Formats: sequence, C-alpha cells, structure tokens
Amino acid sequence: MAVETLMLLTAGVFVIALLYSSVGHAGASGYIAVMSLLSLAPAEIKPIALALNILVASIGSIQFWRAGHFSWSLFWPFALLAVPFAFVGGYLNLPTRVFQVIVGIVLLVSAAQFLVRPPAEGEPHPPARPLAVGVGAGLGLLSGLTGTGGGIFLTPLLIFLRWARTKTAAATSALFILLNSIAGLLGNLSATQTFPKFGVSLLVAAAVGGLVGSHFGSRRFEPALIKRLLAVVLVIAGAKLILA
Repeated sequence: MAVETLMLLTAGVFVIALLYSSVGHAGASGYIAVMSLLSLAPAEIKPIALALNILVASIGSIQFWRAGHFSWSLFWPFALLAVPFAFVGGYLNLPTRVFQVIVGIVLLVSAAQFLVRPPAEGEPHPPARPLAVGVGAGLGLLSGLTGTGGGIFLTPLLIFLRWARTKTAAATSALFILLNSIAGLLGNLSATQTFPKFGVSLLVAAAVGGLVGSHFGSRRFEPALIKRLLAVVLVIAGAKLILA
C-alpha cells in the first residue's frame, strides 16, 4: 500500500472512530465506507473492520457501562444466538460483487437511519425474548458476513420500536458489536488464516478516536450534527460500491 493511501486511511479511521463512538457505535460501516472510497479489496475490508470494531466497541462498552446505561436483561436475548451466527458469517466469504452490493445497501440503510428523527422518548417496553433472540441471530449473521458488527441495525430497532431509551440502546449495541465482531473475526481468520499487516496502524488510530469519542458521547455530545455528517459519508461510499 502507498504511504499516501495509508496516511489517508489512518486519518479517516481516527475521525470515524471518534464520531461513531460518540453516538454509541463501533463504526464498522464508517470504516468500511472509508476503505471502500480508497478502493481496498473485500478480503482486506472485512477483517480490518471487525478488528477495529473489537477495539472501539471495547472502549465504548466500558464508557457506557460506567455511565450507568447498560441493561443486562435487555442485552442477553439479542446476544444469545447472535454470537454463533456471527462466527458463521465471518467464516463465509461472499463473491466480491455480491459483497459490494450487500455492503453498499447496508451503508445506504445505515445512512438513512442516521437521518430519520427518533421518536420522543417514553417508557420503554422491551421485546418478548423469542423475538429478541431471533432478531439477534439475523443481525449476528449479517454482521459476520459484512463486518459491520450489527449495532448499526440494533440501535435504531431499540429506539424506534421503543424497546429501550437512547443511551441504553447505545450501551446495549456497544457490547453487542463487541461480541459479534470477536466471533466474526475468529470465523474469518479460521477461513483465511491471514490478516492485513497495515491494520496495526489503523487499530492505533481507532483506539485514540474511540476513547475520545465514547468519553464525550456518553456525557456531553449532541448527536444530531454528527449523524448527518456520517450519513453523507455512508451515502457516497454505498453508492460507489453498488455502482462499481
């Protein structure tokens, strides 16, 4: 990889980690967007996105836990089958064009949910456990296949269906992303036995960005402007993948 490309990629990952972690996400869709805009191959995108998820979601989980937003009773039904399904998804490697189209659609859906105004918060009503288990399984498989972690879908579901308050949804998604990403990366490494060497510098950038973003996001930041900025990046990258 050219030095200029690596520098751009590292800077992009830092910014994405900071912005995403401030609104309770590990940032996989953002990392994928940056890597896609710089024309990395799917075989490089998927494991790096999952590894970055693990790092940033670890930081986010700790920060939101300390801030008192995590709910175990809400979390575990979603995670029960998500983790093994994420491993399966990570193990499977889609054809390049199929991967591009699916991930492109994921990025556009992710952008859309950033632009939709969430409903006014009321008393949350968690879903029935069988429904949560089924939703978790589907999101786990999708997270492993695409390297997204699943939180980009779980958070809006929790909020828009009023299954949780916003901060609780963010805290739940952070740990959900962490476990799915670990399982997905293990599945991917089992299948490929390789990991891109330049991923180390990206992990350092994501660690710094995630630490700063999750700290301020759990206490200070207003997410509306951040979400609009992220939506623009996701739309551009999603369109690039679909139209490639």
